[in-house]
Amino acid sequence: MPSPSLPARRRVVVCGDVINDVLVKPYDGVTPDSDTRSAILVRPGGSAANQAAWMAHLGADVVFAGRAGARDAAYHRRELADAGVRARLAADREAETGSIVIMVAPDGGRTMFTDRGANLRLRRADVPARLLDGAAALHLTGYTFCEPPPLEVALWLLGQARDRGLAVTIDPGSAAFLARMGPAAFLAWTEGAAVCFPNRDEAAVLTGASDPLVMAARLTRHYGAVVVKLGGAGCVLATPGEVPVAIAAHPVLATDTTGAGDAFCGAFISRWLTDPGDLAGAARYAVRVAATAVTRFGARPIASRRFNP
Repeated sequence: MPSPSLPARRRVVVCGDVINDVLVKPYDGVTPDSDTRSAILVRPGGSAANQAAWMAHLGADVVFAGRAGARDAAYHRRELADAGVRARLAADREAETGSIVIMVAPDGGRTMFTDRGANLRLRRADVPARLLDGAAALHLTGYTFCEPPPLEVALWLLGQARDRGLAVTIDPGSAAFLARMGPAAFLAWTEGAAVCFPNRDEAAVLTGASDPLVMAARLTRHYGAVVVKLGGAGCVLATPGEVPVAIAAHPVLATDTTGAGDAFCGAFISRWLTDPGDLAGAARYAVRVAATAVTRFGARPIASRRFNP
């Protein structure tokens, strides 16, 4: 398949949410109105921050910009640095870092209760234009488009990227948020991005279709390449004028699917930056990485464990 072209530079700038994840996995069935024995873990999260961590962990040169509460901004800077990310985090003295309580089901599925906190106070001053100097690509998630003021930051960054000739990659992020903001608006804002990474539910909201092959093909009207993430069923890759290609998953026993899509996206971009002419290879690599991510708790890579493709 043909691929969107990239300049010789290989740095990617990521902007978006950084979150405190609280993962809750009951040992047994939930006991209403009483105690339920559970494993409860606190981990760094946030879709954009997770994706930046996976990109850097897998070898990309990554700069991340976002906003966290002053109380734990230093913690999130350290966590991102451990993954190899150069993080510029504004420390908010009025709002706490965003938090998500994630209820993890026995099969690894999850339900999320989200308070975006300081992420909703992201400002242009938090993302200096100089961060884009020398970059090859800008990556954004749909969460940054959900409401102002982050929306204004996202639109400004897209304008800067287009003026500089940077490739843009987009992960729509949340079917619920997409439906609320309106798919037509999201498609208009992100029109022309080099790669878009919706999951099945997000692609359904954006296209009104139910078949992943149809979803992917329709979205190529707006993007240079589309990768519809299908969880345990792999993904579908499409480019304009080409027949979409289904790529099978690697079967694993899932412990926690939190961040699997983030691992997929980070892996794809890290490989694509290295070899922009091999989209199918990037998709196969991303499927393999995502399969490893669901076998343990948490959405970030483990710094001491390098992925072996």
